[in-house]
Amino acid sequence: MTLRKWFKLFWQALLVGAVVSVATGIVLSFEDGGISFNGFSDYVVYFVILFGYGVLASVYSQLGFFAYLILNYMGNGVFSKKGWQYIQMVLTVLALLELMFFRTFVGGQAGQSSDLILSIVILVVAIITALYKARMTNISAWIPTLFFMIGVTIIEIVGGLKINVDNATAFIVIPLLACNAFQILILHRVVQTEKS
Repeated sequence: MTLRKWFKLFWQALLVGAVVSVATGIVLSFEDGGISFNGFSDYVVYFVILFGYGVLASVYSQLGFFAYLILNYMGNGVFSKKGWQYIQMVLTVLALLELMFFRTFVGGQAGQSSDLILSIVILVVAIITALYKARMTNISAWIPTLFFMIGVTIIEIVGGLKINVDNATAFIVIPLLACNAFQILILHRVVQTEKS
């Protein structure tokens, strides 16, 4: 991967995060009667905040993505290919179970139904992303894509779950999922060598 390709990926991911964050913020602003704005300046400030959060979520997603790439490189170097795939599957299942029961066991709170819904949403998005990735590349991309989309996304959102507000959790999860899916789906195009 060249610096020019990485720079292009960086800006594209920033744009994805910002657009998805603004769209999510607009949809969530209509929840519970909507947000009351006092004037045009309130609208501008609200959109700037949404855009800024999208950029931050994108950068956070990119940190997770490059951490995953390093972990995947090391895992492939230390373990056999089949062994590393089994390890990724076990870690993916453990991360999903962690998310389903995180607030119940750690915080002693009754957030089990919303955690279960969040787990199902992440699982469905991960499966759809893995299907597209396997179609675009090959079947061996299935397990690493699931591991990234489930395991890394859950690691990225664990801090946000402590807020314990469903709208805030959705506002955190949706841009991260979009950025993660974008990056893993475009990775093979970014790293492929150009034919002369």
